[in-house]
Amino acid sequence: MAIYYDEFKPPVVPDGFLSLGVHRFIDEQLRLSYVLWEEQQVPIFVLEVVSQTYRGEYSKKKQTYADLGVLYYAVYNPRRRRKPPLELYRLNNGKYELLSGNPIWLPEMNLGLGRQVGTYQGITREWLYWYDEQGQKLLTPEERIQTAEQLRLAAERLRLEADRRSLESEQRALTEQQLRLEAEQKAQILAQRLRELNIDPETLT
Repeated sequence: MAIYYDEFKPPVVPDGFLSLGVHRFIDEQLRLSYVLWEEQQVPIFVLEVVSQTYRGEYSKKKQTYADLGVLYYAVYNPRRRRKPPLELYRLNNGKYELLSGNPIWLPEMNLGLGRQVGTYQGITREWLYWYDEQGQKLLTPEERIQTAEQLRLAAERLRLEADRRSLESEQRALTEQQLRLEAEQKAQILAQRLRELNIDPETLT
């Protein structure tokens, strides 16, 4: 989405940005652009992803975002080898300072940003992820669905196991009851035979 910051200059078009306290959608047209002099809110975070060739992500665009007052500026180049693929800067006295770490905590956003290998929409590679303050990766919508399904299956397995144990317990109780009845019936038959022989079973020890 284009960010218009000057009526007489072309907009900048980052790959992604975050502006706090601003409605994501305006009307049934959703939102076609971001006009700074209307919103009166500079984005707090901007992300640029380097494609096949550099387009001023480390120079011209970086300076533009600094001039606008964007607090955090991230550049991600997955093909970079000699330098870190992800560089995250924080604005300090009008200049960007490179931050270190992975993930990097952004207190004003209450989020961390980092990179790691994962699977998203069936593709396994390095991705950028949001993290919580403890450094735990926040789940993508796809991962949340998978986790919910795994929890549902685990709960179903526990329920089936509990049902199985309950059934086994009932079967054991029925078997014990049946054995007790059979023993009582045998005792009654023996007692009857003893009486037929004029022997009182109560006098036997």
